[in-house]
Amino acid sequence: MTAGGRPRWRGAGQVRSVEEFVEFAEAVSPRLRRTAFLLCGDWHTAEDLTQTALAQVFVSWRRIRRPDAVHAYTHRTLVNTYLAHKRLKYTGELLTGWFPDRPAQALAPETRMMVRDALAALAPRARAVVVLRFWADLSVEQVAEVLGCPAGTVKSLSARALAQLRAPLGEAVAESGSPSRPLEKRRDPGGAHHG
Repeated sequence: MTAGGRPRWRGAGQVRSVEEFVEFAEAVSPRLRRTAFLLCGDWHTAEDLTQTALAQVFVSWRRIRRPDAVHAYTHRTLVNTYLAHKRLKYTGELLTGWFPDRPAQALAPETRMMVRDALAALAPRARAVVVLRFWADLSVEQVAEVLGCPAGTVKSLSARALAQLRAPLGEAVAESGSPSRPLEKRRDPGGAHHG
């Protein structure tokens, strides 16, 4: 792992070989899958989104000039794949209340399901902003780059999405023993709002 929490893979100079892509894909797939799950709310769809995004990255692999840009390009591809999926997907799909077989770490299972349901109620772009800002821990500028929009749009989408999430989640998270306001706006040392 690098200092930024990203998996380490060899990629000095230009990105070129298929072997480098395979190594990169194996290193980033678990995190991409988790990010995709938070975007779509379904593990099977998350796997499909991850595979589609990685396939698109592979097609462009030899054209990527800077190895440090690969992660941003991959996140952008994943978000674009998710947004395209939401535009094309039949909205009559029935989602079940089943949660994946993974132990809850900080929150009770009921609260985790409430968080997932609250995320699912957000519009796709707003959900993407929340996931990228607070799950993938990207800055406003990085999210703006991934979504291809101005930083002001990211800030307004984030503010509206967090306000929408606070209503159903405020009491539930407080009852689970976690801080009553888990979705606080982030502030930089200068006091400017970022979320």
